[in-house]
Amino acid sequence: MNKWGVGLTLLLASTSVLAKDIQLLNVSYDPTRELYDQYNKAFSAHWKQETGDNVVIRQSHGGSGKQATSVINGIEADVVTLALAYDVDAIAERGRIDKNWIKRLPDNSAPYTSTIVFLVRKGNPKQIHDWNDLVKPGVSVITPNPKSSGGARWNYLAAWGYALHHNNNDQAKAQDFVKALFKNVEVLDSGARGSTNTFVERGIGDVLIAWGERSAVGDERTGQR
Repeated sequence: MNKWGVGLTLLLASTSVLAKDIQLLNVSYDPTRELYDQYNKAFSAHWKQETGDNVVIRQSHGGSGKQATSVINGIEADVVTLALAYDVDAIAERGRIDKNWIKRLPDNSAPYTSTIVFLVRKGNPKQIHDWNDLVKPGVSVITPNPKSSGGARWNYLAAWGYALHHNNNDQAKAQDFVKALFKNVEVLDSGARGSTNTFVERGIGDVLIAWGERSAVGDERTGQR
């Protein structure tokens, strides 16, 4: 009995020594906060079950371009999950990650996708249905700043693509359309979360241009769609 008791004690002691406490930092862009909050918990539980190690994942969120700059300037990220390949490439160019990062994981290292949608006030009082409605006089648009937000650049490209498609690929007309659209932008926040808060919490704007999952957050909080 004593022999087995000693053996069990040694086994438990050995297991406790082998188990590690691991801390990771995920530097990500604005709209992913809720996603990774849930995913990190599930991953930590899975890793604990598989290895016995305790994993704590910290999150840093902001405009994708600003987050890339933070990593370039020395923030010690273990993982970067940004909105644009361009931002990840900027980090790779500084030698912080492998330049061939895009081929390291399946689907060109893009684990999920989204689409660009409009979130309008309840009842859609301005009757906003398509991109052309965003350039009408008196329509107040909310979108993040493309200089700092990856999501905003996708918004910009979606508007540009619409304008090209409806103007026989005339780039001058597409440029005029995007200029007219941004003249109607009332607030240019630095990231998608800031724009959602401007639209939802501050009540500014008639329409928010956003990724599908970010508009769902606003929809849950306000009942608007």
